[in-house]
Amino acid sequence: MSGNIYGLIEAGGTKFVLGIANADGSILERHRIPTNMPEETLSAMAAWFADRGALKAIGVATFGPVELGRSSPNWGHILKTPKPGWTNADLLAPLRAQFDCPIALDTDVNAAALAEAQWGAGTGEDTVLYFTVGTGIGGGAVINGKTLCGKGHPEMGHIRLARHPDDLDFAGICPFHGDCLEGLASGPAIKARWGQSLSDLPNDHIAHDIVAYYLAQTVVTMQAIFEPGKIIFGGGVMATPDLISRVRERAIQLGGGYFRTDPAKLVVPPALGADAGLLGALAIALSLTSAP
Repeated sequence: MSGNIYGLIEAGGTKFVLGIANADGSILERHRIPTNMPEETLSAMAAWFADRGALKAIGVATFGPVELGRSSPNWGHILKTPKPGWTNADLLAPLRAQFDCPIALDTDVNAAALAEAQWGAGTGEDTVLYFTVGTGIGGGAVINGKTLCGKGHPEMGHIRLARHPDDLDFAGICPFHGDCLEGLASGPAIKARWGQSLSDLPNDHIAHDIVAYYLAQTVVTMQAIFEPGKIIFGGGVMATPDLISRVRERAIQLGGGYFRTDPAKLVVPPALGADAGLLGALAIALSLTSAP
């Protein structure tokens, strides 16, 4: 292959998705490997890329928490995680040893937000937020073409919420905060209360209103902080029929007409589908090579 191609890595808790792409967003190859112990997984990753030839840059969109500060000696290391064996794993060491090209790293949700802002549901907007609601809840933000990162990456899944009046007895499942957003509205939190996924519960079950209420609070909180052009909700829980409509309706009620954008237009599903992670990795890789 030509050296004018990009290496893409979507590093997840259950699988790594690897890819090769052109700068125009065309994904030329895909490959999946299971997320086992770090040495096995990262060695398999490096071996696959070794057969692809020279790369112009590599983009890594990863699960977290992860060290994003380039000046840190732990840049690219997974931080404290419940994923067995992965705390302090160095995602970038095998890539830096093998390739003499720029490497970009960001969280999977920041990367997905960037991809949706460039090629998907957030095209044309200055500020785009992306939430994934599944096994956990994570959020990323893109402002004027750049992902948001302070001392660490955003942890929007751990915001605190007002409790639904029919959900006061549930303590929440987050081991750090109990009833934060992730502790109340993630897939495992739903199963902990009701024994099934949200999509398997009857359409008139109170769980639908409870989860929509918490996600709608997230919407109005983000409107108050960012006034974004789009808030994109992806992840397995959001595949529940009518959930996004319920979130919009609740957000309209909770917002009280105060904010600039109508939640009916603000809150949208992803447009890039299964390619959001790889395209996010491409977007952050392109950020290293787009300057003249």
